Amino acid sequence: MEGMADRYIEVSLVTRGITCTARLLDERAPITCAAVWDALPLAGDVYHAKYARNEIYALFPPFATTEPPLENPTVTPIPGDLCYFAFAGAELGTKAYGYDREVRPGTTLVDLALFYERNNLLLNGDVGWIPGTVWGEIIDGLGPMAEACNDLWRTGAAGETLSFRRA
Repeated sequence: MEGMADRYIEVSLVTRGITCTARLLDERAPITCAAVWDALPLAGDVYHAKYARNEIYALFPPFATTEPPLENPTVTPIPGDLCYFAFAGAELGTKAYGYDREVRPGTTLVDLALFYERNNLLLNGDVGWIPGTVWGEIIDGLGPMAEACNDLWRTGAAGETLSFRRA
């Protein structure tokens, strides 16, 4: 990816009117970045993480022709990391997750996540360690986004949308 110009996206909590800007990490996760970039814009119901701690995310049907491999992996995301996860329905199928749509064992879901504060650990009590691909980093607007994420945690996510689009 040498010589490639940086690519940027906007990540928004639509109802709250909060947007931040992220740079894609093409040099560290080229396959994942290409898959996400080609699928943009994406938007879906936002969830606040139950296990990982300071994370918001949206779930999408698979959008890549071939599922990206694990690139630039982490189990300890830092503030501003954007992560990509692919889950089989069986990994998300317990009622503990609170999804209001049926998640079946034969399905796959893509989770695009934003980590907004420190001390995250990607360990799920049902399935163990969940490494994710870090494919982007917030470069502007993380402070207001973190405040909005804390508000989402305290007041609820119902009716809020997480949006990813090219900047």
